Amino acid sequence: MMTMRLQRFGTKKKPTYRIVVMDSKRARQSQALDLLGTYNPLDEPAGVKLDLKKANEWIAKGCRPSSTVQSLLDRLAKPKKPARSAKA
Repeated sequence: MMTMRLQRFGTKKKPTYRIVVMDSKRARQSQALDLLGTYNPLDEPAGVKLDLKKANEWIAKGCRPSSTVQSLLDRLAKPKKPARSAKA
């Protein structure tokens, strides 16, 4: 079974992650089938770059996102609320 999950990169105490598609039985650092985007949790707000079109294609093929990747997909798919304007 294929899964969408995070693959850790970066240095000690400064992680960055790639959002990848790989076989669920393989180790975290093994060869990925496809690179979908990146995630940097240290940015404020956390920086997520993700190709939603590719992600949706893999989900349509039966790929299951991990819980963390699912929350990132949900965050990107929801439209942002417009900022309220101050009334004078």
